[in-house]
Amino acid sequence: MNWIPLQNEQQLEEIKTKSAQFPQIIFKHSTRCGTSSMAKRRLENKEAPQGADFYYLDVIRHRNISNKIASDFHTHHESPQILIIENNICTYSESHFGIDMDEIKANIADE
Repeated sequence: MNWIPLQNEQQLEEIKTKSAQFPQIIFKHSTRCGTSSMAKRRLENKEAPQGADFYYLDVIRHRNISNKIASDFHTHHESPQILIIENNICTYSESHFGIDMDEIKANIADE
């Protein structure tokens, strides 16, 4: 898994722009949560789909970015949470034990 650290709001604008060309996936992770750590390991133990960027957001350090994601993509803040962004829209969101790489692959439009 090649995580791209999501550390500033400018990156959200880049995600929106790039989402017109290929899926952008955001994983919101709490470094203080065992469930979040388990979800992250489950993702890392499976092969990621080709042609998608995977962003990692530490919600403890960057709560402001997490809040902006919720506002911009009309989702509720959860952690852990996975979001698929395509054409500047959140097309899929799942949290906690529902986070699964096979489900991500199944919900990417071009897969």
